[in-house]
Amino acid sequence: MRRPRTLAALCLALSAPAYAADWSDTFIGYRFGNAYQEPGNNRDIRKQILTLNHSSAYRLGSNFFVLDYLRSNGADPSSSGADNGATEFYLAYRHQLQWKKLSGSTADFGPIRDFSLQAGFDVETKNSAFSPAKRMLVIGPTAQFDVPGYLNLALLYAREWGECGLNPCRQAGNSNSVAFDPFPRLELAWGLPFQWAGLPLKFQGYAFYNAKKGKDYQNRDTAAEYLIRPSLMADIGLLAFKAKNALWLGLGYELRRNTYGNSGGPGIDTNTPSLNLEWHF
Repeated sequence: MRRPRTLAALCLALSAPAYAADWSDTFIGYRFGNAYQEPGNNRDIRKQILTLNHSSAYRLGSNFFVLDYLRSNGADPSSSGADNGATEFYLAYRHQLQWKKLSGSTADFGPIRDFSLQAGFDVETKNSAFSPAKRMLVIGPTAQFDVPGYLNLALLYAREWGECGLNPCRQAGNSNSVAFDPFPRLELAWGLPFQWAGLPLKFQGYAFYNAKKGKDYQNRDTAAEYLIRPSLMADIGLLAFKAKNALWLGLGYELRRNTYGNSGGPGIDTNTPSLNLEWHF
């Protein structure tokens, strides 16, 4: 019972004080791709992904929240032998306390606009046979680079817990619940606006790198994992109904290696293009 209490306490501790937001942006997103992969599965998986995304800045720093609802086709069944696809929820929250806002300093750091202390958590649940229940806490420094838009690089201390519902995980010597070793994690997030022939565009994305995190559910060594998810988006709302930053359409790509830290077997590497849509309000 300690882990849920710890996570609840951290959520309260990370909640920003009730200061008015300097700015905020909220959107509902949609992604569609045909070649996603899942560990232990050698089939291409079609996924539809709905996203609720919110980011905002306030007097001391900033907040970021994203909730993904992922729906797979039958190639990724909801349980062993089922025809219907699995459903997954993935929630991530990050809070940053920024040096310049805290100190009042206006000093420049060369190409870096500001530094911050970032902390947050990830929570995942999925109704597949594996039934993962990922919980991850992160904390560490972040560099915010001086570019149009944003470019943030974070070096984080991470701690992760997970569950495994597969029969091999219940066998002697294995475990269906693991507290992984602490590991360093790099996170990179960017959003770079530009124009082409008068049309607003943005090149945006997210990437992470996780170092090895000890043993997995079957006492095998984990591998370093990384993900890169860029997209190129066009402000079609401006073209269609003269509403700036309301409706964006574009193409994305997901490249992932050693998913969940798996070091071998089918389905651990993803390479898939995606169709992306964002409705900002």
